[in-house]
Amino acid sequence: MAYKIDKELCLGCGACAEQCPVSAIKETEDGKYEINPDECLDCGSCAEQCPVEAPKAE
Repeated sequence: MAYKIDKELCLGCGACAEQCPVSAIKETEDGKYEINPDECLDCGSCAEQCPVEAPKAE
Protein backbone atom coordinates (compact mmCIF):
# COMPACT_ATOMS: atom_id res chain seq x y z
CA MET A 1 0.00 0.00 0.00
CA ALA A 2 1.23 3.49 -0.79
CA TYR A 3 -0.26 6.84 0.13
CA LYS A 4 -0.74 9.62 -2.38
CA ILE A 5 -2.29 13.06 -1.93
CA ASP A 6 -5.19 13.94 -4.21
CA LYS A 7 -4.20 17.44 -5.38
CA GLU A 8 -7.82 18.23 -6.30
CA LEU A 9 -8.84 17.79 -2.66
CA CYS A 10 -5.72 19.22 -0.97
CA LEU A 11 -6.33 22.58 0.72
CA GLY A 12 -2.63 23.26 1.31
CA CYS A 13 -3.11 23.47 5.07
CA GLY A 14 -0.06 21.33 5.89
CA ALA A 15 -1.77 19.24 8.57
CA CYS A 16 -0.56 16.06 6.88
CA ALA A 17 3.06 17.23 6.75
CA GLU A 18 3.00 18.21 10.42
CA GLN A 19 1.74 14.75 11.38
CA CYS A 20 4.20 12.73 9.26
CA PRO A 21 6.74 11.04 11.58
CA VAL A 22 9.45 10.84 8.88
CA SER A 23 8.88 14.19 7.09
CA ALA A 24 7.97 12.43 3.83
CA ILE A 25 5.42 15.12 2.89
CA LYS A 26 6.59 18.37 1.32
CA GLU A 27 4.87 21.48 0.00
CA THR A 28 5.03 21.90 -3.77
CA GLU A 29 5.30 25.10 -5.81
CA ASP A 30 1.52 25.28 -6.17
CA GLY A 31 1.02 25.36 -2.39
CA LYS A 32 -0.30 21.81 -2.25
CA TYR A 33 1.47 18.82 -0.69
CA GLU A 34 2.89 15.57 -2.00
CA ILE A 35 4.25 12.41 -0.42
CA ASN A 36 7.68 11.07 -1.31
CA PRO A 37 6.95 7.34 -1.76
CA ASP A 38 10.59 6.43 -1.04
CA GLU A 39 10.37 7.98 2.44
CA CYS A 40 6.74 7.15 3.34
CA LEU A 41 6.19 4.47 6.00
CA ASP A 42 2.56 3.93 4.93
CA CYS A 43 1.49 4.53 8.54
CA GLY A 44 -1.64 6.52 7.60
CA SER A 45 -0.99 9.39 10.02
CA CYS A 46 -1.45 11.90 7.22
CA ALA A 47 -4.83 10.49 6.26
CA GLU A 48 -6.02 10.60 9.86
CA GLN A 49 -5.06 14.27 10.23
CA CYS A 50 -6.32 15.63 6.90
CA PRO A 51 -9.64 17.52 7.20
CA VAL A 52 -10.64 16.70 3.61
CA GLU A 53 -9.24 13.15 3.29
CA ALA A 54 -6.81 14.10 0.50
CA PRO A 55 -4.19 11.42 1.33
CA LYS A 56 -5.40 8.10 -0.04
CA ALA A 57 -4.00 4.60 0.18
CA GLU A 58 -3.49 3.15 -3.28
